Amino acid sequence: MSAFKCHVCGGESAKEEIVSQVLEVDGRRVLVEHIPALACTRCSETSISRETTERVRLLVHGAGRPNKTVPLEVFEFA
Repeated sequence: MSAFKCHVCGGESAKEEIVSQVLEVDGRRVLVEHIPALACTRCSETSISRETTERVRLLVHGAGRPNKTVPLEVFEFA
């Protein structure tokens, strides 16, 4: 495995975290929970591996079924 290098601040150390992401897929928003990621110890920016990103992509494009449906509040920053 290659050494970690944060693409935001240049930090070189990270800790493992579990994150959630809201994605837009075919015009709808979906929430993917429990994604393994690395978080920069300097700025907290998260990074997800290519392999995990591909698994998420496959999951939301038909390889998986949602565990639940939840309402989503939408705010507009104007």
